[in-house]
Amino acid sequence: MNLIENISRNIYPLEKQYMEQAQQRLDRLIKPTGSLGKMEGICVQLAGIYGRKYFDTSKKIIIAFACDHGVYEEGVAPDPQNITILQFKNFPHKINGVGTISKFVGADVLPVDVGINCDEKLEGVLDYKIRKGTSNMAKGPAMTRKEAKRCIEIGIEMAEKCIQDDYTLIGIGEMGIANTTPSTAIISAIGGFDPSEITGMGAGLKKELIQHKANVIRKAIELNKPNSKDSIDVLSKVGGFEIGAMAGVILGCAANRTPVVLDGFISYAAALLAYNINPRVKDYMIASHLSAEPGTEKVLGMIGLEPFLAMGMRLGEGSGAALSFNIIEASNYVYKNMATFDEIDMGR
Repeated sequence: MNLIENISRNIYPLEKQYMEQAQQRLDRLIKPTGSLGKMEGICVQLAGIYGRKYFDTSKKIIIAFACDHGVYEEGVAPDPQNITILQFKNFPHKINGVGTISKFVGADVLPVDVGINCDEKLEGVLDYKIRKGTSNMAKGPAMTRKEAKRCIEIGIEMAEKCIQDDYTLIGIGEMGIANTTPSTAIISAIGGFDPSEITGMGAGLKKELIQHKANVIRKAIELNKPNSKDSIDVLSKVGGFEIGAMAGVILGCAANRTPVVLDGFISYAAALLAYNINPRVKDYMIASHLSAEPGTEKVLGMIGLEPFLAMGMRLGEGSGAALSFNIIEASNYVYKNMATFDEIDMGR
C-alpha cells in the first residue's frame, strides 16, 4: 500500500460526542442562541476534529509551496516567470503578503520549493524540487503519474512534520506564476465545466486575453483527456506540483486530526483533488475567504464549503489563510472564556 492510499484509509469522521459537548457549551454562553454565527460553527468543527471539548489553536503555520509551469509559454499570465523565484525568496523573511500577515497574527511560514525553474538553492526554503517546472499541458501531460504521486506525498510529509512539531493549526499557500491556469483546468476537468465559465484574470491578465486562457485550458483537457474520477490522473495531466503538494497537506492533516485552513483559488483546486480522493477531508478543511476568481463558488459548492471572509482578495500565497487565523483564535477564545448562564444569574 502506498503512502497516499494509507493516509486516505486513515481519515475518519469527526468525533460527534465532542461536537455535541461544544454545541451545548455554546448554547449556554450568555448570548442569544446561535448569535455568534460562523464563530460557533468553527468551534463545533474544531471540537470534532481534535476529539476534545477544549483545544489549543495558538501554534499555527502556513505551509507554502512554489512551482513554475510549462503552460506559461502559452501567454496565460501577464508577469515574467522569474517572479516565482524572486517572490519566493521573500517568504522566509516574512516581507511578502503572507509573511507580513503571518507576522502580525503570530504564525510561522514554511516555504517549500517543489518545482521552481532554477538551479540555485534558496536560503530558508526547503528543497523538495521534483524538477524545474511542469511541462506545457497544452502540448502533453503536465507531469508523469509518478511525479503527481510524489508531489502529494511531499505535502503529506510536510503536514506530518509540522504536526510532529506541535503545530495545531495549519494553513496552505503557494507561489507560481500562471498557476491559476492549471487550477482552473483541474476544476474544469473534475467538475465538467467549460473553461470559459470559470476562467479569470489570475494575477492581472487583461480581459481580452482571458478567453485565450480559457481556450488553452480547453485544448489541454481535450488533448490529455484526464479521468475526472482519478485525482492523480487529473493532476498529472493538467496540474501543478504545488497544487498536488497542497492536496497532500490536506490529506495529511485530515489523517492526523488537524484542521487545515484553505487560502484562495489555487488551494480550492488542491482541496478538490483531495476531496476527490476521499470526501471525508471536507470535515477537516476550513475555507478562509471567497476568492475573486469566477470559478470560486462552483468549486466550493462541489466540495460543500462556505468561506467566512469576503474581502475581494486574489493575492494567494496563503494570505487569506493567515488572515483567518485570528478569527479562528478569536472564536476559540470566546468559546473558552465567555461566561455561561450557569455561572451568572441572568434569569435563564
